[in-house]
Amino acid sequence: MSHINTVIFDFGGVLIDWNPRYMYRNEFEEISEMEYFLDKVCTDDWNLQQDKGRSLAEGTSILQEKFPEHAVKIRLYYDQWEKMVKGDIPQNVALLRKLKEKYKLYGLTNWSAETFPIVFNRYPFFTLFDGIVISGEEKLIKPDRKIFEIMLERYLLKAENALFIDDNRNNIQAANEIGFATIHVQEKTDLKSELYAMGLI
Repeated sequence: MSHINTVIFDFGGVLIDWNPRYMYRNEFEEISEMEYFLDKVCTDDWNLQQDKGRSLAEGTSILQEKFPEHAVKIRLYYDQWEKMVKGDIPQNVALLRKLKEKYKLYGLTNWSAETFPIVFNRYPFFTLFDGIVISGEEKLIKPDRKIFEIMLERYLLKAENALFIDDNRNNIQAANEIGFATIHVQEKTDLKSELYAMGLI
């Protein structure tokens, strides 16, 4: 894999351990109630609209009007958002400095432009990146091909020279179609072993 000169990371689920359950499990008496709320009310698709550029205030208001009986808990989603971030994923973050010795590092993340600065300022490892593309700022989300093209054009990168690492299968599929080498991070993935197998570390 000697033609690889660039490594592009997704953040949530790869370098940052974020999950709304970390906050909401203290707000519901029953786990089943919490899962119903996250499945039917504050859904992943709803959160993705904020990642796509909709303001947190508008997203919250729209959902409160739709589910007035859940208005208080809906507001908590962004009022208490920091409690959803458990921390970094240390075994993966530890690989960044080693990779930085040989490769350009970039980030491509589906993340609200309003909440991303919270984690950016909390975790020093973000300063290792040569550039970061945030969906909320671009008003585009992965797996839309356009956001990958923005990354390539902005930083003068070539897909065939880049490795893309993400925990979402749809994003990995989109990256493969564009020509990136990819690693799909799943629950049992040992990222260090995957990189070693590709000859990158």
